[in-house]
Amino acid sequence: MKLSGVGVWSQQLRYGDAAESAEAAAELEELGFRALWVPDIGGPVFDAVGHLLEATRETVVATGILNLWMHTPEETAASFASLSAAHGDRFLMGIGVSHAPLVDASEPGRYRKPLAAMTGFLDGLDGADQPVPRESRVLAALGPKMLKLAAERAGGVHPYLVPPEHTRQAREAVGDGPLVLPEQTVVLCSTRDEARAIGTDWLRGYLSLPNYAGNLLRLGFSAEDVESVSDRLFDALIAWGDEDAIKRRVDEHRAAGADHVCVQVLTADSSAFPREEWRRLATALR
Repeated sequence: MKLSGVGVWSQQLRYGDAAESAEAAAELEELGFRALWVPDIGGPVFDAVGHLLEATRETVVATGILNLWMHTPEETAASFASLSAAHGDRFLMGIGVSHAPLVDASEPGRYRKPLAAMTGFLDGLDGADQPVPRESRVLAALGPKMLKLAAERAGGVHPYLVPPEHTRQAREAVGDGPLVLPEQTVVLCSTRDEARAIGTDWLRGYLSLPNYAGNLLRLGFSAEDVESVSDRLFDALIAWGDEDAIKRRVDEHRAAGADHVCVQVLTADSSAFPREEWRRLATALR
């Protein structure tokens, strides 16, 4: 699978009203977005992927990410085979290890040895009756060990909540062949205060998770940056401003080695589909 251009990462497409999700997916395809990315934080993710595949004709539907603790390799491979048989080569499986506080919340101590867990999950996909092809899966890789595993065992990487500098490091780590598909959070607004009002608490929730915080420390941000959600950190992770400002950030990822960038739009109402914002960005990013 060769994925380029710009996509949309959206929790609304996964967890919002099903009818509007299908309608929005069809419109996003018409607007030219190359992929639709959805999270996996509970519920029947393969049903959600199928729903979006049925609503579209050519657009890739990707998991960002499939939480490996919530699924068996056998179930995953069988679902992939079924969806691919029905819809062709349009399901890109992003796989990740999630985060200890989330996984251990329901079963303390379950999250351990994430690299080994990912390796075992990939072994299961390879050994299934209908294996998931390497080129149809990408890993949510932030640190050097997971990036190395992705280069060896997957079609690429899907880093979430990263600045262009991480995209550059990811490209160097995986080489020229694998896909680099970062997520970029954006806020269409006029002022920093408006961006902060929408994005600060959202960002603070992610920074409480050790995998994201640790990655930012590796990238040269300080513990104080992370703790306070400094302007420097906020601006590095959330692109805000008008359409031109968002385009500049997407172009920075591309210049750093990204094959495809998926944009996640934040608005004051996190439950609403940001359809007007998607339309504005489609015109600017095409």
